[in-house]
Amino acid sequence: MGNAEKKRREGKNPGHQDKKKSDKKGSAYPEKKTGRYSDRTVRLNRLIANAGICSRREADNYIEAGYVTVNDEVVKELGTKVLASDNVRFKGKRLNPEKKVYLLLNKPKDVITTVDDPHARKTVIDIVRGACNERIYPVGRLDRNTTGVLLFTNDGELAKKLTHPKYKVAKIYHAELDKPLTRNDMNEIAGGVTLKDGYVEIDEIAYASGSGLSSVGLQIHSGKNRIVRRIFEHFGYKVKKLDRVSFAGLTKKNLPRGRWRHLTVKEVSMLKMNIFK
Repeated sequence: MGNAEKKRREGKNPGHQDKKKSDKKGSAYPEKKTGRYSDRTVRLNRLIANAGICSRREADNYIEAGYVTVNDEVVKELGTKVLASDNVRFKGKRLNPEKKVYLLLNKPKDVITTVDDPHARKTVIDIVRGACNERIYPVGRLDRNTTGVLLFTNDGELAKKLTHPKYKVAKIYHAELDKPLTRNDMNEIAGGVTLKDGYVEIDEIAYASGSGLSSVGLQIHSGKNRIVRRIFEHFGYKVKKLDRVSFAGLTKKNLPRGRWRHLTVKEVSMLKMNIFK
């Protein structure tokens, strides 16, 4: 990459290096608007993350491994900046920065949480197909018989954080058991449960108001597979119905089963404030 090209990516004009005048935003050189995007530079790892491929940190690994080209040249230097007009490719496929989409589904029963199912069963993608032009995917999983709140997005960085144990994202479930939960078992569960794949911390557990002793509300932050069902099975109970009523503060209020909606600006801001604080 030549010096002039490098300076262009850093936002400098190689032909006018002594220019000191600033634009209204305080930049050394005014940005020239070219339609949908401006000519300002953006870090290569951010562009890859914005395309929904992965997180920025993972993008750095791909860059160093030589999977990324800019204008047909392999770029391995971290911190490289590119323009929206540059031809950026990941494993040969051209990337285009996508508009971020955030969509909430009230998942029905007997639907698979996957992008594609080899057995041709109905998937959550079948339900939200046509909701947007961008390629979105579910954040985390709900098993086939579990209903409730499921988030979709093409924001790879946010999705990564929402599913990472480090961020302890809260999930609230309503479980219908095959028999009343004893007070002794409830107290034991509240203290945490050790299963075959490790210890599970319980944030809160209580009987569902006005629903009897076999109807239980449970808040956890673990994302392990079938974790709620396995917790109760450990104590000899079978979960007849399981509904996730909240995920990362998002609820299914006023959202009928099997329907979806886009998140509001306020909800997106709330998610990001809680994760990126």
